[in-house]
Amino acid sequence: MSAPPPLGGSRWSSRLELRPLVVADAPALHQYRSRPDVCRYIYSEPLPLAAIVTRLEGPWSRQRVEHEGEGVSLAVVRRDTGVLIGDVVLMWLSERDRLGEIGWVLSPEHSGRGYATEAAHRLLHVAFDEWQLHRVIARVDVRNETSQRVARRLGLREEAHLVSNEWFKGEWTSEVDYALLDHEWRDGRVPCSCDDSIHGPASSPAHSDT
Repeated sequence: MSAPPPLGGSRWSSRLELRPLVVADAPALHQYRSRPDVCRYIYSEPLPLAAIVTRLEGPWSRQRVEHEGEGVSLAVVRRDTGVLIGDVVLMWLSERDRLGEIGWVLSPEHSGRGYATEAAHRLLHVAFDEWQLHRVIARVDVRNETSQRVARRLGLREEAHLVSNEWFKGEWTSEVDYALLDHEWRDGRVPCSCDDSIHGPASSPAHSDT
């Protein structure tokens, strides 16, 4: 397998559009990415507007991955209002193993409506159907019960509970690792209960600045 194909353009679900991020998205991203509660479980610290613009001019605008460890970020936009409510990322971790990772960050103002699950489900379509990955993982801080529920409703299997495995933001933290295989995706393991309410800041730590 060579590098995955570039994304470009939009992907649609019943209520959402996933599209490339642009610099004009900076104010909308800043509304939630500047909040400590949103950033608590992801590698990014709360970001000032200028830092978000810098990332949008750099790695967050990438629509093609060429090297392992790179990712493609997409805006999550409500189709009915056109409002940006979050962002997702698909990381390419291994060419040999056809391994990827998904992550999501959702504005708390839009939690409890299944948007994080719906956006991540659409991203799994990209991972398995477009990138032809064999395995997709999601890593969630053990304290982040909201994102653990998202992972489970996506049909991801809990595979590991790593105890005190990472020094993260000044403390030792534990994580739960979830995964899904390509044949499980094709066989319909993923029900996507997108309309079920999941309250609280939804985020998973795949969101780095790579």
